[in-house]
Amino acid sequence: MKLWDGRFSESTDQLVEEFNASIGFDYKLYQYDIQGSIAHAKMLAKCDIISVKDKDQIVAGLKEILAEIEAGNFEFTVELEDIHMNIERRLIEKIGKVGGKLHTARSRNDQVALDIRLYLRDQIEQVTELIKNLQLTLLELAEVNIEIIMPGYTHLQRAQPIRLAHHLVAYQQKLKRDQQRLADCYQRVNVLPLGSGALAGTKFPIDREYVAQELKFSEVSQNSLDAVSDRDFIIEFLGIAATVMMHLSRLSEELILWSSSEFEFVEIDDAFCTGSSIMPQKKNPDIPELIRGKTGRVYGHLMQLLTTMKGLPLAYNKDMQEDKEGLFDTVDTLKISLEIFGRMLANTSFNQHQMKEATEGGFVNATDVADYLVDKGVPFREAHEIVGKAVLYCIENKKNLSDLELKEWTDFSDVFGEDIYDAIAIENCVDARDTIGGPAQEEVERVIAQEKGIIDTE
Repeated sequence: MKLWDGRFSESTDQLVEEFNASIGFDYKLYQYDIQGSIAHAKMLAKCDIISVKDKDQIVAGLKEILAEIEAGNFEFTVELEDIHMNIERRLIEKIGKVGGKLHTARSRNDQVALDIRLYLRDQIEQVTELIKNLQLTLLELAEVNIEIIMPGYTHLQRAQPIRLAHHLVAYQQKLKRDQQRLADCYQRVNVLPLGSGALAGTKFPIDREYVAQELKFSEVSQNSLDAVSDRDFIIEFLGIAATVMMHLSRLSEELILWSSSEFEFVEIDDAFCTGSSIMPQKKNPDIPELIRGKTGRVYGHLMQLLTTMKGLPLAYNKDMQEDKEGLFDTVDTLKISLEIFGRMLANTSFNQHQMKEATEGGFVNATDVADYLVDKGVPFREAHEIVGKAVLYCIENKKNLSDLELKEWTDFSDVFGEDIYDAIAIENCVDARDTIGGPAQEEVERVIAQEKGIIDTE
């Protein structure tokens, strides 16, 4: 017998039972459902809606059910549809009709909204810690490899020389913003919906502020229709998750390229690679490739929920049951991606010689030649043209800028002097860029220390 059987004269079709049920995935909410139910029972007793004796029985029964589930001794059934009805039916079995009083002044609509918020609040805290750990890994790698100079790229073409540490800190900064976005999202997740009922609240004299305190919510929802009818807080989290995965995917793409024989910039530890079933020489960067692939999966969950919600009238609609599987999978995918990415990075080595050698070609110091001319009083646009002609000359004569004799330099402009060679030495090009946020060693070291200090105090 179902908890809502009173209205129906026929039993539910078996295929409908299976299609309609969410217990196959929302069982993950069991601890949050019980946590919310205990707070609700306490509030009902506080407000004299049920007796203290009834409350004590209900709370004791719920705790026993929690122990049963965690011990693997609880049987979830499709016929009871969801986690709420599975737990409530078991509670009635254990303590009798008193268990039926638990659902006073609430609906599954506000109950599930509560469960998801409790779940997501916990997951945001866990994801935040993983992001902080990955930031620290990047900062520590940057610190250890501060001496390594490499080409910076635009359009995947060598552009200007930078430090590897500067490149790694760039990703730490992206993750820092992701962490800030999560903290902002947490504020909107941390709002109590319980007490909104199905859509119109309740006539019982409940104390929603008490429940909020019990469950450590910072706010109570101010509109019962809104509280049960939206999943924008999930969409916001999915959007942030997609952004985090996008950042991981970009660095994954670079690691994949850098580990190829065409670059040979990095060596990913064997523990994070696989081989080929046919080619004995292969060492494949499967972990960054998988993270790059799983990014699309997270994007798909975001698009799915946006599409599900876009045409729904107020208030609750069964379509909203589709909010959970994508959320659960996104959380699982994001957490394992962050954790394994950090482990992989910590076991990745960088080829200092190969990276430095790559700065010798591609005219990465061309901008510094233009800056040299500007320092001598030449307008930048004129300097740009002079250096462009010098680069073309080098290409035609298979030379680098550093190979040019002084006579060749002065053929392009009589402003050039012997000091041009110091100005375009790769190390000098990097360390001359010492403005805030630049790639100079002292500036990168300052940022690393600053960011590690921020993370340590959070």
